[in-house]
Amino acid sequence: MQNRLLKRLTFSLFVALGICGAAYAITPTPSNTAIDQQVDAMLAKLTLEQKVELLGGVDNFSVHTEPQIGLPALIMSDGPYGVRAPGPSTAYMAGIGLAASWDPDLAKDVGAAMGRDARARGVHFLLGPGVNMYRAPQNGRNMEYLGEDPLLAGSMAVGLIEGVQSEGVVATVKHFAANNSEYDRRHLDTHIDERTLREIYLPAFEMAVKQGHVGAVMSSYNLVNGDYLAESRAISYDILKKEWGFDGIFMSDWGATHDGLKAFNAGLDLEMPAPDAMKPDLILANLRNGKLSQAMLDDKVRRILRTAVRFGFLDRPQKDLSLPLYSVQNDQVALKNALEGLVLLKNDRHVLPFDASVKTVAVIGPNADPAISSAGGSSHIDVFQAQSVLTGITHVAGDKVRVLYSRGLPSAMDVFKKSTFSTSDGKSGLLKETFVNDDFQGKPASSTVDAQVDLWKPELWTEHATQRQSIRWSGRFMPKHDGKYLFLTAAASEDTYTLYVDGKPVITQPHREGQAPLYATLALHANQAVTIRLDYKPDVAYSRMGFGVVAIDDLISQDAKKMAAMADAAVVAVGFDPSSESEAYDRTFQLPWGQEALIEAIAAANAKTVVTVTSGGGYATDGWLDKVPALLQNWYPGQEGGAAIAQVLFGQHSPEGKLPISFERQWSDNPTHDWYDAPSHAPGTNPSVTYGEGVFLGYRWYTSHPDKAQPLFSFGYGLSYTNFRFANLATKTVAPDHVEISFDVTNIGKREGAEVAQVYVGDPSAKVARPARELKAFRKVRLKPGQTQHVTLQLDRRAFAYYDVSRHDWQVDPGLFKVYVGDASNSISLEAELTLTR
Repeated sequence: MQNRLLKRLTFSLFVALGICGAAYAITPTPSNTAIDQQVDAMLAKLTLEQKVELLGGVDNFSVHTEPQIGLPALIMSDGPYGVRAPGPSTAYMAGIGLAASWDPDLAKDVGAAMGRDARARGVHFLLGPGVNMYRAPQNGRNMEYLGEDPLLAGSMAVGLIEGVQSEGVVATVKHFAANNSEYDRRHLDTHIDERTLREIYLPAFEMAVKQGHVGAVMSSYNLVNGDYLAESRAISYDILKKEWGFDGIFMSDWGATHDGLKAFNAGLDLEMPAPDAMKPDLILANLRNGKLSQAMLDDKVRRILRTAVRFGFLDRPQKDLSLPLYSVQNDQVALKNALEGLVLLKNDRHVLPFDASVKTVAVIGPNADPAISSAGGSSHIDVFQAQSVLTGITHVAGDKVRVLYSRGLPSAMDVFKKSTFSTSDGKSGLLKETFVNDDFQGKPASSTVDAQVDLWKPELWTEHATQRQSIRWSGRFMPKHDGKYLFLTAAASEDTYTLYVDGKPVITQPHREGQAPLYATLALHANQAVTIRLDYKPDVAYSRMGFGVVAIDDLISQDAKKMAAMADAAVVAVGFDPSSESEAYDRTFQLPWGQEALIEAIAAANAKTVVTVTSGGGYATDGWLDKVPALLQNWYPGQEGGAAIAQVLFGQHSPEGKLPISFERQWSDNPTHDWYDAPSHAPGTNPSVTYGEGVFLGYRWYTSHPDKAQPLFSFGYGLSYTNFRFANLATKTVAPDHVEISFDVTNIGKREGAEVAQVYVGDPSAKVARPARELKAFRKVRLKPGQTQHVTLQLDRRAFAYYDVSRHDWQVDPGLFKVYVGDASNSISLEAELTLTR
């Protein structure tokens, strides 16, 4: 507590002294004649070979240095919600949580803080933000992105970009484009029609380019309509560069380039992390024989040089030693970020905030401690320190509340290490047979008995084995009593395996880039053994398989149940973590193993149970939500997440986050359900998905089909500790296709809070099928009790337009339009009609 108070006092001192970072800001200079002349002079000094050399990265995260023209090695770092340079850094709330704040000004502050973190580490390019649309909850990278609506995502991205680049660091918007799942992401072909692409999946990128003036764009791994994005001239050159006027660097994601000549002609400027496809010899040979354009080469090099000049990289060291690596100022930004992004989804009987009657709180769950600041993959940040749910509650509660703690569930390694098996001849353990091939052929090279299979290492990117092997464990498991048993398996990276129980496959991990632990629940009978066979094919030269069995009745800690029963309130912290939600693979819709049973057990012991969930999006709730009075969605909250959660639970801060996604009751209710999974495909071909839902994504579907299943929690929804009222809607046409919308928002509750006023537009007279409501403007307002704010928002022509595929342009059909104002897509307080004549 003293440390936190000291940090706050220090931050206040920074503010009082006026040195909160503005002195360090170095906003990039817009392109001008002087810059162009400097770039041309630099270009003229380069040989053809040196120009080609600049098209490929070096040392995994750098652009080539060219000392003779003063170009330093330009360093990149993963993001997008913290600087993932070597060593610890500040972890900010993940993108989905930032989007839940609905606050572009906050996004700008977060971006500036990340820019300062980058400058302190000598980083020139921050590889973020990510602006792909949230299409389905399973996408392993949803947490990096900014929700299901392109206007919200684009608005937040613009704020982030402006903040990052104000500190003299290049922001890199990614992954361009339609990268909306991690399933076999390097090979997946997205089939998407032109209108859907233009209306849903490109606008956030367009805003990043046109409004945010982003310095770099990164291609995605997937194909769109048959072309990898790094090689798609129709999208990456014709739209990005030619139509939108993007003048920065178009780079590939790491290893996302396949055909070097095609990529060169499609507009790729920089292949990362190395020129593996745009090989120098290949490019030089085709430049010299005239098959590639030297003018196009010069354009690519100019973009790299122009970026370096605009951002001042030739004029100063990028590493600013006056900036702290561990920044109290940035720590406070992370806390504000988390406070604004938490979404209170349920609060029956006004369980929250905890009042003075709560003297003892039981904090229970696998996500309670240690802190889970960020998810897995390249967005994961190692932190100097982080507040977990447990430590945050303990610090905020102070000596007034007794805080009890139990993990509640065993770890995966505990399950693996405590599982007992027997071989067919009665020995303790499982027979392990290792084959010197990858298909279990011939006699095993070795046979041993393993007491447990507990070598799991949750690795992601590893070196492939040169000598392939396959491993089979076999034996029996004897249940001690009747009931349901959890069979838990875990491997890593591109390992594959199948678990057979009594000869039937119950868990299968196919060959993919990454993976999370899997589980199956089977009903077994006491003293009736089942046979086990686990066929495992490691992708590495060693075993990293984990396998165990545990009775569901034995899964929940008895201590946790007792603590919950003796406490005045219980907080159950569950959800995903870096081993179960990450880039490179899709996650499950169900919560990870054992967590639903834990929630039910604690809720049965304590009527005042609050569940807080870490996730990048929606998850199954049908088995437990009606048993708990309160649910707090904390996304991946960054290093200050525990403190923010505690402040909301104890009423020091009213929750103000609003969902940037629609929360389905069941996965089958999602409009992408029938289109999301890739069907089987012939060997040697790419898996493909068709975006059959078209423009009716998320809330656009639900509001257009009120007779169909509706979401559990709607887009834009979020509870507060106060209440608001909307009134006095007025519309004013200030031009033939430009409308001014105004209304009042009043805090009619008893405490200060924030509301997000959301403006939706419907076009019932359109010539094409359009969603009933589309978000076209929003404003976050913070009001004291009784305070009213008059809000005025502008709707331009694009707010009323759809993309006309026959004209390949945006079209407004004259006629009747409807304007809706409310606090969620399905919670409309004010409506108006207006007519546009052209």
